Amino acid sequence: MCVCVCRAVARIAKPLCVCVCVCRYIGALGARVICDNIPGLVNKQRQLCQRHPDIMQSIGEGTKDWVRECQHQFRHHRWNCSTLDRDHTVFGRVLLRSSREAAFVYAISSAGVVYAITRACSQGDLKACNCDPHKRGRASDEHGDFDWGGCSDNIDYGIKFAKDFVDAKERSVKDARALMNLHNNRCGRMAVKRFLKLECKCHGVSGSCTLRTCWLAMSDFRKTGDFLRRKYNGAVEVTVTQDGTGFAVANKDFRKATKNDLVYFENSPDYCLMNKAAGSLGTAGRVCNRSSRGTDGCEVMCCGRGYDTTRVRRITKCECKFKWCCAVECKDCEEAVDIHTCKAPKRAEWQDQT
Repeated sequence: MCVCVCRAVARIAKPLCVCVCVCRYIGALGARVICDNIPGLVNKQRQLCQRHPDIMQSIGEGTKDWVRECQHQFRHHRWNCSTLDRDHTVFGRVLLRSSREAAFVYAISSAGVVYAITRACSQGDLKACNCDPHKRGRASDEHGDFDWGGCSDNIDYGIKFAKDFVDAKERSVKDARALMNLHNNRCGRMAVKRFLKLECKCHGVSGSCTLRTCWLAMSDFRKTGDFLRRKYNGAVEVTVTQDGTGFAVANKDFRKATKNDLVYFENSPDYCLMNKAAGSLGTAGRVCNRSSRGTDGCEVMCCGRGYDTTRVRRITKCECKFKWCCAVECKDCEEAVDIHTCKAPKRAEWQDQT
């Protein structure tokens, strides 16, 4: 089963997902055996896989983080970054379309690879890297001078390895989609670096902070997810220039895409109905908010089909009191809650889309 999943993901989605499979069996069978038998890898990826099995494992373990972040960012939208348990491509056929959803998935997954590798470096889990070796000596910021110390996150190594491994698949193909993927991959990588923060520890009598030791650390991955979500909202529809090396805006009335913008070629489906060809799961059965006028509202989420209401009983903690010392005691209260879910489309309407 592992080889099957890897074949589809490597060919259609992104080769980084191969690492989820690699890390499970690499100890038992050895890096060379596993990496040589994963269909879809280009030579450079196979070489990196064999050379750095510990990095492959870190990427595989980090995959759940960016998938979870993607689903958090789109939890209130028709397309909610759903994974498909029985679909070898993980996200279904949505990645076959050069849409802004595909652009986001490529960016957030590329960012996730950088984050996972950089974190593993700082934790001492990898043979090839550790803390940033360039953060040594004295430096200064708006608060004055400080000494580099602690363990600065080695994000440059994370970015370099992610670029070498993830981009290798796209660089082996010379077409418009590969150019789009490379651009969005870079956006994701640089989004992680954008949120590096300086953390310091004070030294001196009674915490006077006469001396400071500082290091650079990655922010929580949520900041990267929030940033890329905003980039998704402002993604630019483009076409490839005549020389095939860059992008031109599809609509001349809109601004040009910068290196930090997500780009896409095709409009997205509305994701209202199940459409296997477009990778749409539809919104039938999705929970919606009857009182909201936003994307999570029943009118928008259900695409005008209406919704069903089910009353359920829920146990919550209530009448909580602080008890000396030191506990909080609460009662269990039962309340009735209405859950609204989108109606399924009429059969004839559904058949038109499949």
